[in-house]
Amino acid sequence: MLLADFLKKGIAALEPLYPTAEARSIVLMLCEEVIGTKSYTHIVEPKYEIDKKGEKPLAEALVRLQAGEPIQYVIGRAEFCGRSFHVTPDVLIPRPETELLVREAIKIASQIQRMRIPYGKSAEPVRILDLCTGSGIIAWSLALSVPGSRVVGVDISEAALAVARGQNFSSELKSTGALAPTFVAADVLDTEQEFNYGPFDLILSNPPYIMEKEKVLLRRNVLDYEPYGALFVSDDDPLLFYRAIASWSHRFMADKGKGLTEINEVLGKQTETLFRDSGFSEVELVKDFYDKNRFVFYKK
Repeated sequence: MLLADFLKKGIAALEPLYPTAEARSIVLMLCEEVIGTKSYTHIVEPKYEIDKKGEKPLAEALVRLQAGEPIQYVIGRAEFCGRSFHVTPDVLIPRPETELLVREAIKIASQIQRMRIPYGKSAEPVRILDLCTGSGIIAWSLALSVPGSRVVGVDISEAALAVARGQNFSSELKSTGALAPTFVAADVLDTEQEFNYGPFDLILSNPPYIMEKEKVLLRRNVLDYEPYGALFVSDDDPLLFYRAIASWSHRFMADKGKGLTEINEVLGKQTETLFRDSGFSEVELVKDFYDKNRFVFYKK
């Protein structure tokens, strides 16, 4: 089969689920992963033939995509902050908005690290806590981008922690001297538990924040495939995780430490007020690139 013909067939098969441009992007991504072609191969080589051994895995993958399964689960990876992360249905697929959170955190952590350079070998490493770590994309991104930092990721899901611990960045760790994050099984909602880590200069979180009544707004590929417990909170208490994050921050944040958390856009003001009423200073509601309330930044 010609590559151009498969692309045409695949796009048509996915158009009932996705806009045409997105369907095209998904099929091109699939071909790149399975048979090693590029997004322009069908253009520069219009007669490019798909090898017989590539036809079956492409067809099987297309069936999964037609059923609504996200491309990231089909190929087993997702791009985030310039790196490729392993993902499974046990973890959320990273969103572009979360990259803004990570980039701000990297900037802050790097500033802290530079301020400690004059202390030489006696300088304390930057310590970072990632609550509700999931696949570990936040924890790993910080650990790799700020070599020498000590990062701890916490999650209640052993399946998610297995994914986080299994991320393979061994070559980058070796070349940069960065330290792999430590991943700990713990219930973030248990705010009184013993936790023998910290204090932390920086506390990050992207907790469950979608209210159950908002399910109708979600696409099928999210609702049917991504882990329910990592997405949703009860309509009766949608700020449950943020109260817990505030408690963890009070207990484990260093003096002058900073916190950054992703939030539900429709609960921006309420979440900002929660952190302000919890006694944190310089609480700031921050928008994403869609001009939606997406983060709360706060200081101890």
